[in-house]
Amino acid sequence: MTQHVLFIVTNAAVIGPHNRKTGFFFAEVAHPFDVLDKAGIAIEFASPAGGWTPYDAYDEKDSAQKEFFESKAFRRLNRSRKLSEVDAADYDAILVPGGLGPMVDIQRNADVHKAVVRAWSTGKLVTAVCHGPCALLGVDLGDGTPFVRGKRLTSFSKKEEYDYARDDVPYELEDAFKAEGAEYSSGPNWEPHVVVDGRLITGQNPASAGPLAKELVAALKKLA
Repeated sequence: MTQHVLFIVTNAAVIGPHNRKTGFFFAEVAHPFDVLDKAGIAIEFASPAGGWTPYDAYDEKDSAQKEFFESKAFRRLNRSRKLSEVDAADYDAILVPGGLGPMVDIQRNADVHKAVVRAWSTGKLVTAVCHGPCALLGVDLGDGTPFVRGKRLTSFSKKEEYDYARDDVPYELEDAFKAEGAEYSSGPNWEPHVVVDGRLITGQNPASAGPLAKELVAALKKLA
């Protein structure tokens, strides 16, 4: 039986006081898509507003990115479903890719929180990479306890943000996770680092997107 993963992608094209161009980080959709597609896993796309999903940092020299850019899946992504009309329990996992866009419309978004809670409470996998884990901040499973408290996870690090977008983001993800009681860890800047804590799988940065997808495939096989 085919398994299904729902990518929850940003609609935000600009961020911050300087109106920096942004969107989703292209590799963080293309690389997981490549891994999951080759594993025979079906992928659907949703976004807070539905429809068009702007992107950043496309590299045509990267074969996985070029193949995705030219694919029917990329066209489907740009007609993404509206997240409020999707039930995360209909999928085996959700995946929130990064880029700076999520720091605009994914973080502390009620529909995103609902999707995380719905996926988690129905025994599904919750995965996110780079700035995508901002989807987990402020999530409450119903008992008033932050979802991330006591959970091991990673995200784009404070060290990485320092040279990348410190003046554009509203807060540091690393600090926010620690404030909610998460057991945060990070590896060297821009190097792959993935943390698996049961059904929660997170990746630190763009280089972690493919490795995160491989961990997701392994976890999905256990659920099958």
